[in-house]
Amino acid sequence: MPVSHLMYLANQENAGFQPTGYGPKLRITMSKSRRQFLTHAPLALLGAAVASYGQDQKPAELPPGAPPAFGTAPAVGPQVSPATFAEAEKLVEVEFSSEDLAEAASNWRSAMAPLYERRVGPRKVAMPTTLAPWSRWDPVLPGQQELPQHNQFVRSKTDPGPLPASDEDIAFAPVTQLSRWIESRKLTSQRLTNIYLARLEKFNPKLRCVITLTRQLALEQARKADLETAAGKYRGPLHGIPWGAKDLLDTAGIPTTYGAEPFRDRLPTKDAVVVQRLNDAGAVLVAKLSLGALALNDIWFGGQTMNPWLLEEGSSGSSAGPGAATAAGLVGFAIGSETDGSIVSPSMRCGVTGLRPTYGRVARTGAMTLCWSLDKLGPMARSVEDTMLVLNVISGPDAGDGNSRPSKLDFNARVGVPKLRVGYFPAWMKENPATAVDRAALQAVKKVGMVAVEVAIPDWPYDALDLILFAEAAAAFEELTLSGGLNQLKMQVPDAWPNTFRQSRFLSAVDFVQSDRFRRKVADEMGRIFSQVDLLLVPSLRDEMLTITNFTGHPSLTLRAGFVEVSEARSDWAPDPAHPLPKFSPPRRVPHGVTLIGRLFDEGTLGEAGLALERIFNVASERPPGF
Repeated sequence: MPVSHLMYLANQENAGFQPTGYGPKLRITMSKSRRQFLTHAPLALLGAAVASYGQDQKPAELPPGAPPAFGTAPAVGPQVSPATFAEAEKLVEVEFSSEDLAEAASNWRSAMAPLYERRVGPRKVAMPTTLAPWSRWDPVLPGQQELPQHNQFVRSKTDPGPLPASDEDIAFAPVTQLSRWIESRKLTSQRLTNIYLARLEKFNPKLRCVITLTRQLALEQARKADLETAAGKYRGPLHGIPWGAKDLLDTAGIPTTYGAEPFRDRLPTKDAVVVQRLNDAGAVLVAKLSLGALALNDIWFGGQTMNPWLLEEGSSGSSAGPGAATAAGLVGFAIGSETDGSIVSPSMRCGVTGLRPTYGRVARTGAMTLCWSLDKLGPMARSVEDTMLVLNVISGPDAGDGNSRPSKLDFNARVGVPKLRVGYFPAWMKENPATAVDRAALQAVKKVGMVAVEVAIPDWPYDALDLILFAEAAAAFEELTLSGGLNQLKMQVPDAWPNTFRQSRFLSAVDFVQSDRFRRKVADEMGRIFSQVDLLLVPSLRDEMLTITNFTGHPSLTLRAGFVEVSEARSDWAPDPAHPLPKFSPPRRVPHGVTLIGRLFDEGTLGEAGLALERIFNVASERPPGF
């Protein structure tokens, strides 16, 4: 059938016709409501609505049985001309002939402008962020065997030793020790909770990592935990352990602000699924922790969250508060989230251990949506085993998150690592952002009995995948963008969300689909690599791998591996010559982490390898000065 015959026909006598297959009726006809809108609109508005360029015409009546076609709806929207399209070509980087542009302009208002009715009306459709896209990203490729094959969780049996006399020493202890002291009743949850509440109040003015202190709730939960422990109802390793939630996790009756001015008075009525699971495990929520506004970087409506190791720089984001609070010993552990680096980067900057789970392992119901096909929730703590203890509690699907799925966890903290094959990229280890710490970590892999294997990936433009991130994020916050609410955000620089969300309105839908196809091609490539190795060791902030693994859904574990010196403060934001970052002479000593990438849903192997490396690195217990 000629293309012209496939154009959309707005047969006004068949407005209720609903096509059911692929053919000449791929779009439904214009509704009676729009006809009434055009009929009763004021004259000036009517003129604007029906005026056309070139071939825009009133739809003709056709005989019964004529199929609907593209491009014949009543003309709506502002006038366009070939010059409009000539300018738009620059935004999407395509080039057409003058004849092509003239034809495009001739029927845009009857062929394409009506597609925006959902947003511009008259039949607007509200779409809350809890409504996920119909298409879903499945990280497991067709025919790929899902790992592991069985469930097993064995925590370490190490004696925690005597309870320290110092509150500070207690505060910095990992959950592995805190939990044993509580279980054996050497330490009460109420004492531990009061230690953390006092530290949060003392150090928050320096760090700006707390959005809401949940004192009353924490004391009630700690009292309940102690009563249950005394009655022999010990719930497990997180029972009585104080924790902090990134303030994009809903908490019933407690503000959840997303770190953003338009939402600072938002009061949820239900707990997020992750919060409820931690409540059920007996954990004690002491604070809602900061995040960069709408999950970008480390600046929120209360200011910038700072790095405890270097107070002249931000803690990185967007899990800024969880990173800073965990590093400074203000919580036992925290829950962060990652879309494209938001657990890895602050874990690296603040010297904590961050576990980004496989996409789909942890249900996100009740968490702020930034990108439906990318968002992940995971633990940030002061040791590898701590992150596994938390992951074991928060894992599992929920009906509210259609992308969540059942999974198994096979982790044994009491066994050594077998001869795991650890892949690495030789060239990456020789150039920035790799350091001597990264190269020493590669040698440590060999010392613990694992086998280092050289791997390689094609030189593709992996950052092109970010088109998906920007489009999904702009869709999630469409209402805030179009209403002007973004103007309330503190950061209005070119690389902040307000500008990005506006720019994203001009991304090409065709390129979105092509990026999605490219995503599958990248996933196939990762499948090939993981057929050769069990793990990858990469510089934490290597842009290609950070992007690739977030889009393919692979889990990562970032852990402190040593220390480096920096002569200038670091920032998540694009350089601003008008506001240079602080410089240091002599250079400052800060922690540096490496990242392990695991096979899909194989966090247990990731944790076992991480434990072995953590022991040989022997740097996890050092604390930031002054805290």
